Amino acid sequence: MTWVAAAASRFQVPAMDVAALRSRAPVVFGVGCVSIAGAKFCGSSSARSKPFACLSISTDASVKEAVHTEKAPAALGPYSQAIKANNFVFVSGCLGLIPETGKFVSESVEDQTEQVLKNMGEILKASGVSYSSVVKTTILLADLNDFKKVNEIYAKYFQAPAPARATYQVAALPMNARIEIECIAAL
Repeated sequence: MTWVAAAASRFQVPAMDVAALRSRAPVVFGVGCVSIAGAKFCGSSSARSKPFACLSISTDASVKEAVHTEKAPAALGPYSQAIKANNFVFVSGCLGLIPETGKFVSESVEDQTEQVLKNMGEILKASGVSYSSVVKTTILLADLNDFKKVNEIYAKYFQAPAPARATYQVAALPMNARIEIECIAAL
């Protein structure tokens, strides 16, 4: 552990409450675990970027928890509605299905978008987070011409700062849906 203190003083790493970090994510100390970003070992530079400590990401199945709620449609295949892991919630793609019937709310992209976001909200709630915790969404559209209609509805659910997002037109969606949205939220 002496080398950690030496590295911290050499690279001006801010003090960290390791106990608090350990309760939020697995931490591993060892050679190669600490990364220093932007450090120049050769040449000189007056501009210094802030260093950061690198925490390990666990792939241990015991830190992975499936999320399920009856208030959103069941998964259509061998996957979970969402997974909680490494201080994030990964919500699977949601369709505009009514949970009780398994049928689409309607054929319109506007109605399906509203229902998708309601379903996603129920999964987020079951995960212990809300729309404001979402950091990334991916929207899949059957027709990219629906982009503007979807944006108008989407904006009602995600306030500033809105999550990062990607939107794609795809060849087809499950059950001939008009839209599917997945997201990642921070715990």
